[in-house]
Amino acid sequence: MATLRQIKRRIRSVTNTAKITKAMEMVAASKMRQAQQKVLATRPYADKMREVLAELAVRVPQGEQVHPLLAHRPTERVTVIHVTADRGLSGGLTANVNRRTSAFILDQEHPTSLITVGRKGTEFFSRYGRQITASFSGLGDRPSLLDTLAISKVAIDEYMSGAADRVYIIYPYFVTTVTQRPVVRRLLPIEPPAQVESTAEYIFEPDPTTVLGALLPRYVEMQVYHAVLEAVASEQSARMVAMRNATDNANELIRDLTLAYNKARQESITKELLDLVGGAAGLQ
Repeated sequence: MATLRQIKRRIRSVTNTAKITKAMEMVAASKMRQAQQKVLATRPYADKMREVLAELAVRVPQGEQVHPLLAHRPTERVTVIHVTADRGLSGGLTANVNRRTSAFILDQEHPTSLITVGRKGTEFFSRYGRQITASFSGLGDRPSLLDTLAISKVAIDEYMSGAADRVYIIYPYFVTTVTQRPVVRRLLPIEPPAQVESTAEYIFEPDPTTVLGALLPRYVEMQVYHAVLEAVASEQSARMVAMRNATDNANELIRDLTLAYNKARQESITKELLDLVGGAAGLQ
């Protein structure tokens, strides 16, 4: 049985751990709120871009050559952009995204290459010998659009050069604080959004075809940026929940250890009293 000193040392150790996990939970909660605000801030821009893109798609004259980023061609090669975190301590979030991407790759009937975003995903697929075309890490907790432009450029270059006929992006989608779901989105070729009723009357200069050609790469960049923001929000949310669970488990362990300490102390005092009584009886 553990001694009183050992139990006390264990209580002190677990208490210190609980303080650390509680602090990490609070930091993750703050970062999660910041990431959520960034996601919400990008939505009006993304919505307006989709609206303009849908309008452009129907305004381009019939018979004109289809823009390469819109052109469908026979699928022979596939590229997947895999978005995960740089750090751990986020529960099963990274493992779930890794499993989703692995299953998606296995389902493909064509050679598949990877573009990894986040150190955890890069390490996972490197261990299993997957072909990684490019890897990105160190985007931080508050990435900007400029931070993700290199990812979009690699994806567009892969598609335009013919190294990939389809480009997909897989990332954790933030649903709620306790729910993050890995999702698969086709990035290229672009599928123009369905046109919706709009009160705006657009005038495109110099012409719809030229504007469409300039807008399509920006659309891809926005899709990648949005996926990275979703991944950041999901990571911080998962870390907050994981640290909260760790803190709760530590507090429960502290209660159990305190109970064991008090019980052992009571037994020690009882034993000492019995020894005293026995000694006194022996002197009489």
